[in-house]
Amino acid sequence: MTQFQAREDGWGAVARVGVVVPHADVGPESELQAMAPRDVYIHGSRVHFGAMRPGGEMDPKIPHDPVRAFIDPPFIDDAVELLAASPLDSIALGFTSSAYVLGADGEQKLFERLAERTRGIPLTGTTHAAAAGFRALGAERIALVNPPWFDDELSALGASYFGERGFDVVHHAPCGLPSNQKLITPEALVQWIESTVAPQQPQAVLVAGNGIRAVGTIAGLEERIGLPVLTANQVLFWHALHLAGGTEAAARISDYGALFGVRPEPGSVTG
Repeated sequence: MTQFQAREDGWGAVARVGVVVPHADVGPESELQAMAPRDVYIHGSRVHFGAMRPGGEMDPKIPHDPVRAFIDPPFIDDAVELLAASPLDSIALGFTSSAYVLGADGEQKLFERLAERTRGIPLTGTTHAAAAGFRALGAERIALVNPPWFDDELSALGASYFGERGFDVVHHAPCGLPSNQKLITPEALVQWIESTVAPQQPQAVLVAGNGIRAVGTIAGLEERIGLPVLTANQVLFWHALHLAGGTEAAARISDYGALFGVRPEPGSVTG
């Protein structure tokens, strides 16, 4: 009798990352799984987001009240606690605009509140991860490309957030593309950044908003503009993977930007 050999079954993970996402958004999970090596797994938990309708439909500009409500207790707390009940290695918050509204200090208080539910599993969020990514890349002058469904006020709050974190924001604006997740193409996003953002001469660019289709643009865009490109889900995954002890797995990722060639600085983690 020949020796039995089991097929790959998903149990042999080097890291498991949990991600909290808006209830009607498939973007964060899709992009994280696209970047993940075969032995890294993504596990999602959902929180109702009042600005989204079934099928992922949104208004052209999202109102701010649902953005704030997304991170109010108890729903996000419960979602984190349910994720943390699983044997995960890190947890990521796949939502950008709430941190814009909270500001850097408010975001830290949110992390401290959620830490009471994580069983000690390290937790990160998109903007916190982006700040760690900029520092790891040595970038101080940054540009923020926000989704078209962010209004000017929300975009300005994002600039204020990164200003609080010590960065010089040389450009911030909702990108000039259709305000519809399904209509944003990688080609259109690259063209807009190349023509509108790159001339501002930042040292790095962040495509903010976890619901915007962006990770497929990173490698080609870096070649075209000669700058490191961060996107919301890319930098969230990078930071969460390092928090999960997946440094070796992160180093194997070669198609999603210069960011995966660097490590977070000591002290950039959240427990």
